[in-house]
Amino acid sequence: MSVLWENIVITMISFAILYWLLSKFAFGKLFAIMEQRRQLVLSQLEEAKQTREQAGVYVEEQKEALKQARQEAFEIIEQSRQSSSKQAKELLEQAKQDASRVKNEAVRDIESERMKAVEALRGEIGAFSVNIASKLIKREVESNPAEQEELVGQYLKEVGSKS
Repeated sequence: MSVLWENIVITMISFAILYWLLSKFAFGKLFAIMEQRRQLVLSQLEEAKQTREQAGVYVEEQKEALKQARQEAFEIIEQSRQSSSKQAKELLEQAKQDASRVKNEAVRDIESERMKAVEALRGEIGAFSVNIASKLIKREVESNPAEQEELVGQYLKEVGSKS
């Protein structure tokens, strides 16, 4: 196999002409399109980076909002517990006061009824005593009138000497 130098020279000249034609008509446009594509890819990468950063900030904001909402819910639940506990204590205290008041009223009513019963008994006992005494005196007066006159006289003297 022999190398033909003419073919190599012709091929090199053809390649040089083709390169010159491509650089004059195609490479400029091709490089411009490639540069536009490179700029587009860079801008899209920058937008993706910004979007990712914004998404990260948004996720953090959402986490903080969720944390705050949970805290508020916990506070509301705690306030409800305290309020119900306070109401239960108030109701219990009110019930104790009512029971104490009812008990005191009952004790007063019982004492009042006891005093009425005692007064009624005293009145009855007094009436019975007077009745018994009058019967005894009547019997005494009827059985011994001279002695009774002497007692009445003595009583009148005592009353007269006191006044």
